[in-house]
Amino acid sequence: MSCIDCSPIEPVEDEGDLKFRPCTGPLVATLRAEGYTVEEVQDAGKITYGSREELLRLLERLDRLQQELGLQLSVSLKGRTGRGLVERWLALEQLKVRFTSENLIAIIANHNFCSHMQPIVDFNEAIVGFELLLRPLPGSASFKPYELFEIARQTGFHSFLDRAARISAIETSSKLLPKGIKRFVNFLPSSIYNPKYCLTHTFEAIRRLDQIPGDFVFEVVETEKIAHIPHLQDIFSEYRKQGLLVALDDVGAGYSTVEVMTSLRPDYVKIDRGLISFCDQDDAKQLIIRDIMNRAWDCGAKVLAEGIERREEFLFCRDIGMDLGQGYLLGKPSDKPPAHFGHIA
Repeated sequence: MSCIDCSPIEPVEDEGDLKFRPCTGPLVATLRAEGYTVEEVQDAGKITYGSREELLRLLERLDRLQQELGLQLSVSLKGRTGRGLVERWLALEQLKVRFTSENLIAIIANHNFCSHMQPIVDFNEAIVGFELLLRPLPGSASFKPYELFEIARQTGFHSFLDRAARISAIETSSKLLPKGIKRFVNFLPSSIYNPKYCLTHTFEAIRRLDQIPGDFVFEVVETEKIAHIPHLQDIFSEYRKQGLLVALDDVGAGYSTVEVMTSLRPDYVKIDRGLISFCDQDDAKQLIIRDIMNRAWDCGAKVLAEGIERREEFLFCRDIGMDLGQGYLLGKPSDKPPAHFGHIA
């Protein structure tokens, strides 16, 4: 199985061919009656366009026709130069979003992003690791990471972006961090269709840069969208075969329940920032936090408190035996190498 969504994003050329399917008789007849030259190729229709404006008008017309005829059209573009390693089919709606979000698509296609590092500390306040977070390149267009990933999802490029972000995190950490320091790298389980194939680039990057596999902790995000736990178990298994560690993010929020944690048995459990915020003043939150900690320890996992912004939160987590902490109180994301790895200032 190939991971087509991981292919490079080709630019939309001003001249080329648009293919669409299903290529139904009524749809073809209507387009031809309106003056379009439609060639039927295997199971698809093909229309040549000569300018970007002409392509946009064609997409709008196809959108109206699919609604009138009760269709769900998929489309594929091929420019005049014939570039492109694969024939990428997108839902018509996905291609329309791509045209309305060209600035964000350009950021994804051109890799105009980098990785910043936010410190993770133990409760002696010594830095033991960093989470790698996607940020804009200095001097390039700004973006919010969640918006970038959402546009990538809507346009079918989230696997490409997720892989590129993982590689960026590995490369950045190899340049700025000494061996022996943990590096937490996010990944989207929905972007990994076949773990044996889709993760090979990640493993190759770690080997190419002569990094220690056990320094990397791959952290699953969007756990609220996980519908098939066995698939995520397969992903975790593939990471572990390579000597890497895994973490479950946002435990205690949404559908990232302790039951999911027990099924997956991660190496690290990160407690959602919503539970940590003002936890020193909230008895209900304290009960939930203690329950998560006990279950995580039963699974052999270390527990990390996310989003620590107040000293009182830090002290409470320390006093109940939390393993690790992360948050603005302890350090903000930065593209600069840390000055030291002892105690935080």
